[in-house]
Amino acid sequence: MKFRALQHQVYLVLHNDPKPGPATFIVQCLYVSPLFEDHSQGFTHLIISALRRFLKRSTTSEDSLEMKDSAAHLLVDIIRGQIYHDEKIVMKVLEIFDVKITNIEKALCKIKEKVDLSCGMAKEFVKQYILELVESQLYMTAVTLIENFSIFHYDQSFLLDMIKSNQFKAAEKFATFMGKPMLSVLVEEFIERNMLKDAYEIIKKNNLKQDFPDVYKRCKESSLKSLAEKGCWDVAEARTNNDRQLMEYLVYLAMEAGYSEKVDELCDRYSLDKFLDIKESTQLESVYCLLSATSFSVDKHDAALCPVVPETSILQGRYLCLDELLVEDIIWVDEVEGLLDATCHIEGVKVVGVDCEWKPNYVKGSKPNKVSIMQIASEKMVFILDLIKLHREVPDILDDCLARILLSPRILKLGYNFQCDIKQLAHSYEELKCFKNYEMLLDIQNIFKEPRGGLAGLAEKILGAGLNKTRRNSNWEQRPLTPNQLEYAALDAVVLVHIFRRLPGQGHDKSEWKSCIVSHTENTKKSKKFAPKVEQTEIATNKH
Repeated sequence: MKFRALQHQVYLVLHNDPKPGPATFIVQCLYVSPLFEDHSQGFTHLIISALRRFLKRSTTSEDSLEMKDSAAHLLVDIIRGQIYHDEKIVMKVLEIFDVKITNIEKALCKIKEKVDLSCGMAKEFVKQYILELVESQLYMTAVTLIENFSIFHYDQSFLLDMIKSNQFKAAEKFATFMGKPMLSVLVEEFIERNMLKDAYEIIKKNNLKQDFPDVYKRCKESSLKSLAEKGCWDVAEARTNNDRQLMEYLVYLAMEAGYSEKVDELCDRYSLDKFLDIKESTQLESVYCLLSATSFSVDKHDAALCPVVPETSILQGRYLCLDELLVEDIIWVDEVEGLLDATCHIEGVKVVGVDCEWKPNYVKGSKPNKVSIMQIASEKMVFILDLIKLHREVPDILDDCLARILLSPRILKLGYNFQCDIKQLAHSYEELKCFKNYEMLLDIQNIFKEPRGGLAGLAEKILGAGLNKTRRNSNWEQRPLTPNQLEYAALDAVVLVHIFRRLPGQGHDKSEWKSCIVSHTENTKKSKKFAPKVEQTEIATNKH
């Protein structure tokens, strides 16, 4: 804020047309700014940014001509060491004042009588400075001067030196200036270093797709695989741009992940009937052969780029299942009788896991979709509430039942990042009071404070196996939900109870997790923490 305020003041000064002109005035200020010592860099950036803002709106032709000559004189003095400014300022001066080699020549001629310099040596003068920058590995500044003054003295070896020094942005800037042959060298170097995303971006920006068709496709595949691993199947589908081979690869990923309904959906939508017979036999090796036969770049020996066809799927891994947790039943609740029965059951237990799901919205800037389902789980039973239908048909009863659960001081409600969920619930159903108040909520992530892996990573650490997040971003508004969606939703809630049961065994002091229990009321700005009585949070082993 202070910088913006000061910048505005300088901007106003420039509007007052200081002599000999606003831009030339700034150049003169740059001569004195090193006198500020420790504050020199900040002051210099301040006045340059103010000038850039000013020049977007107004300048005079007279001042424009004089400012280039003045800026060139400043650059010559910086290069000669007569005045100190770092290389970033050199780049800004070149960018803003658009100094050309003729301006440098004129500046050198003005000082030729004072020092041992001669006219006609401007390019050699600049080349020598570039050489010094290169020796100091200040590659970006060197490349900026090479580009600005059209110096074609450097070749492929210079590009390779920048790459070896990990100066990739400078290397790309240089290759772009030199043209297609140098860009091709850069792409090949990125491929050699397995920097596929960088190679892909250069290919796309410089229309080199025809020159590197395989790399372009492999990068697209790598992107699809990454999205599939995150469960972003709809985004991955959109990224195929209806390319049939990429769509076939996406089907392969869905088969490898065990996402059978996604395989059916894609095969039906894009008429990929040949995959359905293979799906029935669950032979991924057959899929590999099929893709290979269609020139698809699934390489068994290139695990860094696309998945191999192993005995155990890369995407599947070791995941928890409901049978393993001895869950007895998943009950779908979309009628008033079922809602009342579920509420009575939940009120009879002391600990439940709570979660919710909604259909993802991939349109940038648009509002999130309404929460579709809410899962409430005891240790052996999971209720999945169809919030959309219940809210439409029996909103008052839904509000009353959920309020009885969420406000009960006798039921410990477990969540994972549930503050986010409760906000989404309150936003989705603004007229319901039940989501604006709660008691006895314990957010598991506040106890373990494990930033990596989320709930899936925590489950793997505590219970020995993770959660399959393949269906995280599926369509939760479709009815009926698939069996796999129901299992996913149930696991997200019930696993919280099982993780909670391991707290004493993990060496966590009871007072520690009790201090994390929170409650919230609508008229209170902040959640309040409290330590309930021990008997209220003890888990009865015979309850589920």
